[in-house]
Formats: sequence, structure tokens, C-alpha cells
Amino acid sequence: MPGTRKLGRKTDHRRAMLRGQVTLLLKNGSIKTTVTRAKEIAPLAEKMITLGKKNTLAARRAAMAFITEEDVVSKVFGEIAAKYANRNGGYTQLYRLGARRGDAAEMALLKLFEEPVKEEKKAPAKKKSAPRKKAAPKAEAAKEEVKEEVKEEAKAEEPKTEAPAEEKAE
Repeated sequence: MPGTRKLGRKTDHRRAMLRGQVTLLLKNGSIKTTVTRAKEIAPLAEKMITLGKKNTLAARRAAMAFITEEDVVSKVFGEIAAKYANRNGGYTQLYRLGARRGDAAEMALLKLFEEPVKEEKKAPAKKKSAPRKKAAPKAEAAKEEVKEEVKEEAKAEEPKTEAPAEEKAE
């Protein structure tokens, strides 16, 4: 049941932290945090998306009371709610990433669910082709996608060193 973990913080601090994390998740589409925090954030984010699907004034005010940025609220009620219009819950996915290096806390990537793109099937060819290799299972493909995202984030976080400026000859 969500809301039962104290996360080592007092009520006001915990509530503010969760509001900030939900706002970041809805703004960016994914966040990297600890597993226990992610398990607390997911139901709160799903509730905000459900409010966005209702699209009433009362729902917008409830979302504004929880989400810390006004532009994120408009994104939830515009883009995100439309994306999940035909879906009843399950708007988030949790991927476990392993232990954090500093304190060995179990890390996770929490992201908004993305429907797999379905390609239209072409008419079968008249010639028999060689048997195709089996596609990788969905779980392995998802893990590879997460690994690539983590690598990209790590590259983005690395400090970029600039080449020393050329010395002017006097």
C-alpha cells in the first residue's frame, strides 16, 4: 500500500520530496532513484495521470495542489492524459539497476510506460526465405534499452574538460 514507508524523513520533508520527484517524473518521463522511493512515487504519479484523464476543474486544482510546477500540470492534462486515454492504470515502469557504488543502495529507473510500436505486416513474399532468427525476449530488449539510457545519462553527467586556450604570442 503506498504511503506507508517513512523513508527516514519527517512527514513534511517526505511529502515535499515525493512531490518534487513526481514532478520530475512527469516533466522528464523518467527518473533514477532508489527502489523504495520509486515504489512510493509510482502510485502518486499514476494518480496525477488519472486526474489528468478526468480533465475537470476540480481535478486540475487537485493536481496543482500536488505538482510543484504549473507547466508540468498543463503537460499532464494535455499530452500525457491523451497518451494514456485508452489505458486503465499501469502508467509507470520500474527497472532495477543494481547497487549504487557509494552506499550500495538498490537503484531503479522509474519511467512512464511507452507502448511498443506496432509495425504493419507486409504481404508475404512468394519465395520462401531462410528461417528467421528468433527475436530477443521483451525483457532482454527492455534491459538493453535501460542500459543504453543509463550510459547516455552517465556521459551527460561527466564534466566536460575544455581544451586549453591557445596562448597569445606577444
